[in-house]
Amino acid sequence: MIQQLFSPSVQHALDVAGIFVFAISGALLAVRKNFDVFGIAVLAEVTALGGGLLRDVIIGAVPPAAFTDLGYFLTPLFAALLVFFLHPEVERIQAGVNVFDAAGLGLFCVTGTVKAYDHGLGLTASAALGLATAVGGGVLRDVLANEVPSLLRWDRDLYAVPAIVGSALVVLCIREDALNPFTSGLAVVTAFVLRLLAMRFHWRAPRAWHRRSTARDEESAG
Repeated sequence: MIQQLFSPSVQHALDVAGIFVFAISGALLAVRKNFDVFGIAVLAEVTALGGGLLRDVIIGAVPPAAFTDLGYFLTPLFAALLVFFLHPEVERIQAGVNVFDAAGLGLFCVTGTVKAYDHGLGLTASAALGLATAVGGGVLRDVLANEVPSLLRWDRDLYAVPAIVGSALVVLCIREDALNPFTSGLAVVTAFVLRLLAMRFHWRAPRAWHRRSTARDEESAG
């Protein structure tokens, strides 16, 4: 099915572009954490390839694409070298990097969902793996950097939710037999725009509802 959405050359080019931007974010975090060049390379690779690697292992697509396509493996290393030598300049265009990161998020949640479905998973499981493809690398990056993963923090703009919406649109289209290049592109754009809006307006997921403590009320009454 995924071959019907994008030609192999277009799919490869989009994948490499998304991998590059994700790798940039991983390498920048490594620089902020004062990692050495090896640590920068590791965080770049993990951020860029972690989500797809997790998906491929779960669905049994082995060896994973990250190890069968040299371009996928070398692209994060190139991003790591770029950040290693030019990180002040890269930091100055962080806003632009975030825009491309949002585009990668939208692309990977869609292609990840479709690939999981192609390998026999049900609709719900496919959507879950689409989400994992899009955000899994970022989670691994934060864990290795000894930080609470960004998508679990209430003080960060929505990241997982746009990917969930994109994946949900894909499985809805599959269910209605309406998945085609146009609808899959619409799912990508929807996730992309939602992420941009979340960054622009600082949309965040709600936290647990705060109720007044009964014990505190009793103490006040006493």
